[in-house]
Amino acid sequence: MFKSFKTTRPKLTALLGAILAVGLLQASPAAGAATLKLRLGHVFAIDSPVDQASQSFAKLLKERTHGEIEVAVFPNSQIGGDESLARDLTRGSLDLAFVNPGSLSGLDPLLDFHYLPYIVTSFEEADKIFYNPKGILQTTLREAMAKHRMETLGFFELEFRAVTNSKKPVEKPADLEGLKLRVPGSAGIRDFFIAAGSQAVAMPFPELFTALQQGTVDGQDNGASITYNSRLFEAQKYMTTTNHVYAMGAIAASQRLWGRLSEEQKQIFRQTAEEVAAQEIQVNRKLNADYLKKIAEGGVKVTTLSPEALNGFRSVADKVWTKLEPVYGKDRIAALREEVKALPR
Repeated sequence: MFKSFKTTRPKLTALLGAILAVGLLQASPAAGAATLKLRLGHVFAIDSPVDQASQSFAKLLKERTHGEIEVAVFPNSQIGGDESLARDLTRGSLDLAFVNPGSLSGLDPLLDFHYLPYIVTSFEEADKIFYNPKGILQTTLREAMAKHRMETLGFFELEFRAVTNSKKPVEKPADLEGLKLRVPGSAGIRDFFIAAGSQAVAMPFPELFTALQQGTVDGQDNGASITYNSRLFEAQKYMTTTNHVYAMGAIAASQRLWGRLSEEQKQIFRQTAEEVAAQEIQVNRKLNADYLKKIAEGGVKVTTLSPEALNGFRSVADKVWTKLEPVYGKDRIAALREEVKALPR
C-alpha cells in the first residue's frame, strides 16, 4: 500500500491541484472571464438621493451579476458636467451616467422637451405624465438619447422648480414683471419668464451664488433641494413654489457598453435601474418638505400657491407651448396637450 502511494504521489498531487483549480473556477464570480469594470458619472452632491441611488445601482449590479460587473461611481461632477457626461456616453468613453436631459439641449433641442412650463403641478400628475413609459415625454427622450448613442434604462426625480428673489413676494404672474432672473439654457423656462415680463439672464450655475449676492440678478428658479444645498437661499428673501417645471433625470448607458452585454445582463441592468429610480423618487419627495422648512427657518418667506393661483401662471405658459411648436414639433405638443387634458383636475 505504501509503495503504491509513493509511486503515484506526483500524479495524485497533480490531480488534487486540478480539482482545486476547477473548484476555484466554479466559485469565481466571473467563471473564467475577466470582471467587467465600468465607470458611472453624475453631477449630484455626494449622499444626495440621486447619489444614493447610483451607489445602490452599482452595488446591486455587482450582486446580481455575481461579481461579473463592477461599477465605480464618480459623483458631484468629478468627471464632468451633464453635457460632458452625455458626450462621453455618445463616444463610448464613459459607460454609465445619471444625467439631467434638461441640461442637454445643446446636444439636442428635444432633450428639454419635458421642460415645457406647467405640464404638471403636483407629484400625482407627474406620476401619470412623466413616468408613463408609453407617454410622449418618455418616448421623445428615449428616441432623442438613442439618436446620440445613449441607451435609456430608467427615469428618476429631480424636483419641481421654484422662484426665489430678493425683491418681492411672487403670488401672481404680474409679480414676475421686472425681475431679473437667472435661467438655465432651456427654451421652455427662458420663454416662460420672458412671457411673464421678467428679464431672463442665462448664466452658468457656478456663478449664480455670487451673482445673487452682488445683485447682478434678483433671483433664480431652482427647486428646494438645490436652493438649500447650494446655499442660494442665503442671498434671497422670498421663495414661491411655482412648480412651473417638473424635472426628471435619466439613467443612461453608452450604446458601446450596451452592445457588449448579454440579454440576461441587459435585463438585470433595466430591472435594477427601475428599482433604484423608484426608491430615489420616494426618498426625494420625503426630503422636499424638509428643504422648504429649512429654507424658511433660514429667514426666507416661502409662499405656497393655491391651485387657483397656479392656473394664472398656467395661462402664461400656454402661449409658450404654442410659440415652441417649431422647436419641439407641433405633433408632439399636440400629443402632450391631450395627455395633460386627460388628467383629473
